Amino acid sequence: MSSTAVRMGCLLLMLLSSGCATLRTLDAAKPGAPVIYAGTRLDLYALNNGCCAEARFGAEAPQYPGLDLPASALLDTLLLPFSLATELGVSLGVSGGL
Repeated sequence: MSSTAVRMGCLLLMLLSSGCATLRTLDAAKPGAPVIYAGTRLDLYALNNGCCAEARFGAEAPQYPGLDLPASALLDTLLLPFSLATELGVSLGVSGGL
């Protein structure tokens, strides 16, 4: 196994252990909380020493927001159509869970 693969694996483990901001905000369901790019915004809020992430976003910021930021930005971009639909009040009929 190359050293690059080991480094990437360690980085991935650190991201998973700190929790993904996008996934945290998806479960928040707080009225008035940001929906579009919510995870990215939560990471940036934490990086700028925001005081009350739970009150503003309905979720706690990840332990390492700088490491989580690229992954959250990517996931927020992939989920952008759903976020826009939610913000506009369009029901897509999508449900999750078991």
